[in-house]
Amino acid sequence: MNAIFFFIVLTSFLVASWRQLTETVLAGMPTAMQVLGAGIIDSAKDSVTLVFSLIGVMALFLGLMKVAENGGLLTIIAKLMRPVLVRLFPDIPDGHPAMGAIIMNLSANVMGLGNAATPFGIRAMQELDRINPHKGTATDSMVLFLAINTSSITILPTGVIALRAAAGSTDPAGIVPTTLFATLCSTIVAILAAKYLAKLWTKERVANPETGEKKTGKVSQAQLPSQQNPIIADAVAVVDQGQAYPLWTTFLALGTVILLIPITIFYGNIISPWIIPSLLLSLLTFGYVRGVAIYESFIDGARDGFEIAVRIIPFLVAILVAIGMFRASGAMDLLVGPIGSITSSIGLPIDALPMAILRPLSGSGSYGILASTIQDPAIGPDSYTGYLVSTLQGSTETTFYVLAVYFGAIQIRRIRHALAAGLLADVAGIAAAIVICSILYGH
Repeated sequence: MNAIFFFIVLTSFLVASWRQLTETVLAGMPTAMQVLGAGIIDSAKDSVTLVFSLIGVMALFLGLMKVAENGGLLTIIAKLMRPVLVRLFPDIPDGHPAMGAIIMNLSANVMGLGNAATPFGIRAMQELDRINPHKGTATDSMVLFLAINTSSITILPTGVIALRAAAGSTDPAGIVPTTLFATLCSTIVAILAAKYLAKLWTKERVANPETGEKKTGKVSQAQLPSQQNPIIADAVAVVDQGQAYPLWTTFLALGTVILLIPITIFYGNIISPWIIPSLLLSLLTFGYVRGVAIYESFIDGARDGFEIAVRIIPFLVAILVAIGMFRASGAMDLLVGPIGSITSSIGLPIDALPMAILRPLSGSGSYGILASTIQDPAIGPDSYTGYLVSTLQGSTETTFYVLAVYFGAIQIRRIRHALAAGLLADVAGIAAAIVICSILYGH
């Protein structure tokens, strides 16, 4: 991200300097450098204003998610997913802790709980490394897990909904059907790509370059995230013990999710106004029936939402200022103009192209582009481009970041086909987002 940030700022300054020295400015009109300076200040102000409008919505959704989490919703989803995942990961021994952590990670991603998913994901990679015969080299199970992780089916992209609401959207939950469709497509492609590419990549036994001995890769119990969080430990233990619902319930749940796609396509305008009120009532009812102290749990989650919103102010200021400079200097038009003239014909307009390019590279960068795009009065959150960039943010993952964090946690140097599978899933997610947004919101 350091290199990306510096590249954007440097390029913006150089382009503005060139225009300042070469362009003739009419009397009374601002020069290129004046436009650039104003863009910097305006972007900094807008970023803080955006965060203040985001705080309340973020607190609301994280409060609801905390009620669901304390009520055991993640465990219920995990027990539904287990019969399918044990067949996708035949290399993992039955009842091994890795399977429990994988299932909990994907369950958290389904609900859009990225913060909860990360500890489960690191735990899964550590457990997978325990049964890795070639230390330092990614196994087929590791690659498949990360490919699914970067494209995971998402039912509720809470963060994007919150940002759309803060930007003044009249239908902030309108991206629920588009995100569900795009992530379903990208997940299918991720699985197929990881399985197919695994046959093409030759496994190599990696030795320690200094001693010539294979690393043990053992992880102490103190390093395991689940040991530091009782909720994570209990949830993983439930799935580790092999507990699951009957297979027919899994197929019923999957069928219901798939059925939601055509229903939302044909009746999206009728359904979308009901989503947020129904979500509020459903999650609170679920927590109340499960014996959760829903008010206290909601307050805890809302407090987390407030802290997260405040914590992202410096990151958002940096990214939005850089993007504001890039646009004000004219560098954005120079970069995406030629490409955008081609992609616009297939439903990817110029204003959405930076999101498609940056999303696999930087989560904060793409989040900044999303905020900047839907805040633009000429675009707005409820235009085709607004829906498309929102869907791209909610349905694709920061592939390079995920690979760096998860593989770095267990010192994997040879990632084999993980990057290829992840990028193929990203491309599939982008293509699916264009298709579904074109159908629902026109182009």
